[in-house]
Amino acid sequence: MCRHLAYLGPEEPLGRILVEPPYSLFRQSWAPRRQRYGTVNADGFGVGWYAPDDPVPARYRRAGPIWADLSFADLGRVVRTGALLAAVRDATLSGADAEAAAAPFAAGRWLFSHNGAVAGWPDAAAPLVAELPPVDLLALQASTDSAFVWALALHRLRCGDEPGHALAETVQQMAGAAPASRLNLLLTDGATITATTWGDSLWYRTDPGSGTVVASEPYDDDPRWQEVPDRTLLTASRAGVLLAPIEDLASSPTLGSARAGAPRSPKEPCT
Repeated sequence: MCRHLAYLGPEEPLGRILVEPPYSLFRQSWAPRRQRYGTVNADGFGVGWYAPDDPVPARYRRAGPIWADLSFADLGRVVRTGALLAAVRDATLSGADAEAAAAPFAAGRWLFSHNGAVAGWPDAAAPLVAELPPVDLLALQASTDSAFVWALALHRLRCGDEPGHALAETVQQMAGAAPASRLNLLLTDGATITATTWGDSLWYRTDPGSGTVVASEPYDDDPRWQEVPDRTLLTASRAGVLLAPIEDLASSPTLGSARAGAPRSPKEPCT
């Protein structure tokens, strides 16, 4: 169910990261090597990237397969960035919401992607609807499981949670409501990358000279790629990568709310 990738590093053309590698995200749309569920990611794609001196990312998303988009080759050749998030999609429900359902989702400086599926969607998620203010439910960018997971995570970010805590708590919350869910989440603000593994593959490669890449699977055979264990929270910057078990961090005060220097109780209302 989808492949995604985030990059932080020196400015590069989009195509050098997403198209040119031998097992690039572009190729993973029809021939992924390590995808555990599904075989073809042809139900849409998207890329979000950051321009210098602009904290709000640009996005390019389409409902069809990336290989069928004749404009993307030109875009990838000329647009340069030092930070991006991109995804190719294998939809839980084919055709659902078209382009609006293609990652990355966005809000302010944030870009987000979900690789996986909420088991029993949408019924299994019903107990969590009360966790979101009505305005957030009305503002859902699509009626898909990924859009709902993003709404849960974004609500925590807006309440002041640090990115790692927001993703860890969202995964724990969603997995509690729908235990068989696969919840590999990927989040960036152009300066950091935060990701979770919960039921699918995730790898990273980091080097002081070439930056940091976090991806569902390696896009080449470089020995620097490292696999992330399942049920792990990854936090990364251009300087390096940190890993920690999600179960240990979901309730950690050090990853809690930035407000008043104290963690927010899960039951505390946020306005």
